[in-house]
Amino acid sequence: MKIGEIFENKKTVFSFEIFPPKTTSSVETIYRTLEELKGLNPDYISVTYGAGGSITDNKTIELSSLVKNKYGIEAVAHLTCINSSKEDIEYYLNSLKNNNIENVLALRGDIPADGQMKGEFKYASEIIKNINKYNDFNIAAACYPEGHIENKGMLKEIENMKRKEEAGAAYFISQLFFDNNLYYDFLNKVKAANIKIPIEAGIMPVTNKKQIERMVSLSGASLPKKFTKIMDKYEYNPEALREAGIAYAVEQIVDLISTGVDGIHLYVMNNSYLAKKISGSIETILATENKVY
Repeated sequence: MKIGEIFENKKTVFSFEIFPPKTTSSVETIYRTLEELKGLNPDYISVTYGAGGSITDNKTIELSSLVKNKYGIEAVAHLTCINSSKEDIEYYLNSLKNNNIENVLALRGDIPADGQMKGEFKYASEIIKNINKYNDFNIAAACYPEGHIENKGMLKEIENMKRKEEAGAAYFISQLFFDNNLYYDFLNKVKAANIKIPIEAGIMPVTNKKQIERMVSLSGASLPKKFTKIMDKYEYNPEALREAGIAYAVEQIVDLISTGVDGIHLYVMNNSYLAKKISGSIETILATENKVY
C-alpha cells in the first residue's frame, strides 16, 4: 500500500524510523526489534539510507524488504541522490520494486566533506521529479520546521517545500524539533503558502545528553528552557534522564495530536523500549482520534 492512501483514510498517521545494522553485522540482529515494533501496529516503518557504502551494496533495501515482506508492515526506503547517477537511482528503484516496496523518502543527502558533489542530482526536488516521471512510487520528502541548517530562513524552506510538492511528493516528514510552538508557527506559514500535502511531525525522544548535543549540532534544532532544565537536572542520572526524555516526547506528541497534526513520525533509533513506552502512553489517544475520524 502507498502511504499517501493511509493519510487519506486516517486522521493521525503513526510511524517509526529505524536504521540498518552496521556493515559488519547481519541484518538479522534487528529481528527482535522488528518483532517488538510490529506489536505496536505502526502504519509504516521508514529505513534510513547509507549502510553498505554504495547504492549497489546497501542494507536499506534488505531491511526494508524484511519490514514489508517478513513482518507485514509497510516500508519506506530512504534514498539519497547527491552522489548518484541516473543509472544508480534506476538500479535502486528496480531493486525496491523487486522487493515489493512502493514507498520511498527522497532526500538530497549530506554534502561530502570535500564539498564535491559527483552525482547528477543536486537537490531533493530533482530526484523526486525523476522518480515521479519514470516510476510508480509513493514519494515522501523532508521538511525543516526551523529551516535547513545550511540555509536558515523560513522563506527559503517554504520555497523548497513547494518545489518538492510540485515535483510529485505525496507528503512530508519533518526534521526533529523540541518546541511545539515553533512547529505550529511553521505549519501556519506552510498553510499560508498553499502547500496542501500532509506533514508528519518528527519526534525524537532524548535518552542522553551527548545524543542531544549531537542532534542539535547536526540539525540546528532549538532547545526550549524546559527541555534544557531536564537535561541539566538529570545529566548524571542516565535512567532518570531516559525516562524524563520519554515523558517530554509523550507530552509533545499528546499536544500535537490534540491540535490535529497529520501524523507522528517517531525516530526510535532501533530502540524498541522507547517505542513501546511512548506508544503505550499515546495508544488510547491515537485509537480514539482515528476511530472518531
